[in-house]
Amino acid sequence: MTASDQNKSPDFFEDHGLDPVTTATRYPSAASAPPKRKAGFYLSETLLERFNRHFHRMKLAGAPVENKSALLELALTFALEDLERGDQSKLLRSLNSRS
Repeated sequence: MTASDQNKSPDFFEDHGLDPVTTATRYPSAASAPPKRKAGFYLSETLLERFNRHFHRMKLAGAPVENKSALLELALTFALEDLERGDQSKLLRSLNSRS
């Protein structure tokens, strides 16, 4: 290493693998999160009110839920994992019992 390498100014735009937000907070920054797309779905008023009520209760209780989208994304992930269980899926059994 030469003397000029030791006195080199830091390049804040170089890609060195460390994300300053993640390093400082231990939480991934929005830049490292996967891209998202807006989706529109129709929900019954009863279900939407129930969802909002639970979201606000969780926030008041200090649960680490960021926003409604994050809560819905997590709930949908659980639902899809249940569907992937095939015959053991509670969702599929519920759908089959309605028909």
